[in-house]
Amino acid sequence: MTDHRSARVGGELTLARVVASVVTGGLLLLATGCTDRPEPSDVAIAQADVTAKKEALADAEAEAADTAEAFCAASSTYITALDRYGDVLNQTATTVGDVRVAGKDLTDPAAETKDAAQAAVDARAALAEAQADLADAEAVLAAAQATASGLPAPEATVDDTANPTASAAPASVTRVQQAEAEFADAQAGITDETPLPQAAEQFNAAAVALEIAWMRLFADSGCLSDEQQVQASAAVVAYTVALQQSLSDAGYYAGGIDGIYGPQTVAAVQALQQANGLPETGTMDKASEAALRATLEAQGGAAAAAAAASTAALQQTLKLAGYWDGPVDGQWTDALTAAVGAAQTDLGVPVTGTVDAATIAAFQSALAAAGEEPSPEPSPTESTDS
Repeated sequence: MTDHRSARVGGELTLARVVASVVTGGLLLLATGCTDRPEPSDVAIAQADVTAKKEALADAEAEAADTAEAFCAASSTYITALDRYGDVLNQTATTVGDVRVAGKDLTDPAAETKDAAQAAVDARAALAEAQADLADAEAVLAAAQATASGLPAPEATVDDTANPTASAAPASVTRVQQAEAEFADAQAGITDETPLPQAAEQFNAAAVALEIAWMRLFADSGCLSDEQQVQASAAVVAYTVALQQSLSDAGYYAGGIDGIYGPQTVAAVQALQQANGLPETGTMDKASEAALRATLEAQGGAAAAAAAASTAALQQTLKLAGYWDGPVDGQWTDALTAAVGAAQTDLGVPVTGTVDAATIAAFQSALAAAGEEPSPEPSPTESTDS
């Protein structure tokens, strides 16, 4: 019995040794296989990083597009709200109390628009950062590929234009901030003792200036989709810029040449009219344009050469909007007065044949609305020949 048990035990030990040997050998083979597996190359690592950065850039581009669309929608709503408060002078039942509280319900749309603008700015900064990250990753990949090929690494380049902090804030953003301050000052300056005409005039000019400033930012932000709308918006600004420059050359305007027909521009036109014995309306008409032209021509030189610039810009604006088919020659004629009146009729502002802040704001508001909703296509039964 002892011999059989010993034999069995010895056999079990031998079997155990075989199993242990096989297991150990397998582990060694596995260990050897893991040791022999090649590490990812620098090129592969760099390529994977480039792929990841491209995906991040695509996400940043989508976010920038979404926030830009949201800003355009919010600012269009805000501009429409502002437009309602540019008509205080045209309301017959307005009181000083109405003027003092007018614009209070602009608070919410203003806050929403500012939030949307900030989100768009943040998204554009993130997009610029994603573009810079991808450029860096591609540079690392190029260097790794060159090293793997035995070539010298390419020299690194720095693109300052990709840095979102390299450029200053757009002038249109600065002008919006200025217009908001002017609007707040106009509201604060109106008391129960302020004569109604003066109160309405102060509020109207500041409200229209704020509206135009926002519409200029609206256009500069790419919210106008049609090229003709972009050109017309630029022409509206060009008219006011030319008018401000002419009034400045004539000694009536001391503000910034910013293309915003605000309180300072209105006051300068009134000063021109007072000096020439004309009704002090603060709006440009044929007689006021003639007086301004005569003043500039008397000065000679560059001032005389630019005397017709503002009227030419007005003609160009009306031409792009479809109201003027005459020459863009800087001559204010009765036909031009009629064209201004026709535009005012369609824009829903008082028909005066003169150019005022409300008319300019109505032009840009109409352009903004056109950019938001495209015109419907004619039905197959309608004729397009007319």
